[in-house]
Amino acid sequence: MALALRTLGGLSTAEVARSLLVPEATMAKRLSRAKQKIAQAGIPYRVPAAGELPGRLGGVAATVYLIFNEGYAAGAGPDLVRVTVADEAIRLARLLAGLMPDEPTVLGLLALLVLTDARRAARVDRDGRPVLLADQDRGAWDTEAVKEGVELVGRALRRTPDHPDQYVVQAAIAACHALAPSYAETNWDAVISWYDVLPGLADSPVARLNRAAAVAERDGPGAGLALVDAIDGLPGYPWWHATRAELLQRLGRPAEARAAYERALALGMSDPQAGYLRDRMSQLPPP
Repeated sequence: MALALRTLGGLSTAEVARSLLVPEATMAKRLSRAKQKIAQAGIPYRVPAAGELPGRLGGVAATVYLIFNEGYAAGAGPDLVRVTVADEAIRLARLLAGLMPDEPTVLGLLALLVLTDARRAARVDRDGRPVLLADQDRGAWDTEAVKEGVELVGRALRRTPDHPDQYVVQAAIAACHALAPSYAETNWDAVISWYDVLPGLADSPVARLNRAAAVAERDGPGAGLALVDAIDGLPGYPWWHATRAELLQRLGRPAEARAAYERALALGMSDPQAGYLRDRMSQLPPP
């Protein structure tokens, strides 16, 4: 997957490392070893036979998903959204859906990308700064994309009533947000219930972080912070520190919030994201 992101997806080694939550030096070594193995073993490029495709689908879906993530929320650089990268990921997902129209993984992946991208026009203000979901103009969302995404979620859930696919579950969470008339009217019980399904399908520290953020919205920042602090495996992930900073700020613990903001900024992110965190940090009382 890392090699596909680097050689086919066009992501830099640093971007691949960020996508897979490993240090850049570690990723550089992995990529080098993979290329050496291919060269030394004389492994040829070939298109897999039809019978091999189901076993490859998970890696393909994850690769497309990570390409979209880098496009939708760039990990570095002057822009929050890399439009061409996000669009290319959606194009690839549509190609997959055309090839495997009955496959829940594919339907869920496309639904997730379409529903997430439907908010694109409302995610950036006139100065290029991020606009959080709570503050977005929902009238600027792409209603046709929302409709398509919700229909795809329904199709995928009907094909997996007893054991939904991880992308279908994530798409269902995106649909909860897309269908809420306003942020205040978000059905957080439904969002958290879907997050509770994920660990049995594809547990990850980032998914647990997202769940903790949802719990903070429903049950308050103290409940969310307790869950965030219990997550292992994200010391190098800036958004773990940024989430802690936001919750600490809400709890009236400015010194700890400032330290968490500074740690998040030190780990690197896009210029608009960094600008937003600095704005939030400037609202803290002076040390």
